Amino acid sequence: MQGVILKGIAGFYYVDVEGFGLYECKAKGIFRKHHQSPMVGDHVIIEEIDEAFQKGTIAKILERKNQLKRPVVANVDHALVIFAIKDPEPAFLLIDRFLIGMKENNVPCTICFNKKDLASDEEIKRLSEMYKNSGSDVLFTSSYTKEGIADLKEVIRNKTVCVAGPSGVGKSSLINELQMEVCMEVGDLSRKTSRGKHTTRHAQLIPIMEHSYIVDTPGFSSFEPDCSEAGNVQDYYDEFDEYRGLCRFNGCSHLHEPDCEVKKAVELGQISQVRYDNYCSIYKTIDSKRRY
Repeated sequence: MQGVILKGIAGFYYVDVEGFGLYECKAKGIFRKHHQSPMVGDHVIIEEIDEAFQKGTIAKILERKNQLKRPVVANVDHALVIFAIKDPEPAFLLIDRFLIGMKENNVPCTICFNKKDLASDEEIKRLSEMYKNSGSDVLFTSSYTKEGIADLKEVIRNKTVCVAGPSGVGKSSLINELQMEVCMEVGDLSRKTSRGKHTTRHAQLIPIMEHSYIVDTPGFSSFEPDCSEAGNVQDYYDEFDEYRGLCRFNGCSHLHEPDCEVKKAVELGQISQVRYDNYCSIYKTIDSKRRY
C-alpha cells in the first residue's frame, strides 16, 4: 500500500493510506544501512502486518521532489507565509527571508495578509504594489469576515503546503477555517500519537481536504535563509531581473556602485523601497558572516 507520512515520533511513523486510514509503522532496518531516514511528507510503500490494529512496516521511500531543513519535511509543493496587515504591523524583512528560503528550494510561495477587515484600501494597494513583481502571489484574507478563505483553499487544494507566520497574525484562525473540511479525523492522529503529546515541535502534516495537507513552521521569528554568498541574494529578487547586465559594472552588488540601474529603479518607484532595503540588509548580514 502507498501512503504519505503525517508524523514521526520516536521511531514510529504515521502513514495516511488513501481508502484505508492511518497506519502506525516502523521503518525497515535496511534504511539505516543506507543512511536513510523517513521524513514527514515522504510518499512511502508500506507492508501491512496487522490489519485489525492498522500497523505496518515502511518498505520503500519514494523519490523526493525536495526536502526542507526547517521544518524538516519532504515533498512540499507550495509555501504560504501569513502576516497581519496591521495589529501587529508586518515584519517585511522576515517575509523576504522566508521568500528567499523557499526560492532556494524551488518552492512557489503565496503571501497572505490577514485582518483585511482592519485595513484601508490604501494599505491594501500599498502591499499589493510592494510585492507585485516579487514572483510570489499576494492574497488578502480576514478570518473575522471569512473574506478570502475560498481563495486560500484553492491555493492549498491538492498540495502539501508549508505554512509560516508569527504569533498574533491570525494564522491559527485561518488554519481552523481550512480544517472545517478536513477529510480525515484529526483526533485519530492525536490518539495514535499520544506518546508524542510533549513533542509539539515536530513537523506534522495536517489533512485539510482530499490530497491536501499543511505543515506548520515553528520558530518562525528567527527564520534565516541558507543563502551562503551575499552576491547570490539578488538572484532571489525577481524585481531586479529586467536590470541585469545594464549596470555600469559587471557583478554590481546594487549597494554602493555608481550608475546602478537597480538603484535608479528604486528612486523612480519602479522597485519597492522596502524590498530594496531588505535586500541590502540581507546582503550585508550574509557578507559579514562570510568574512568573520
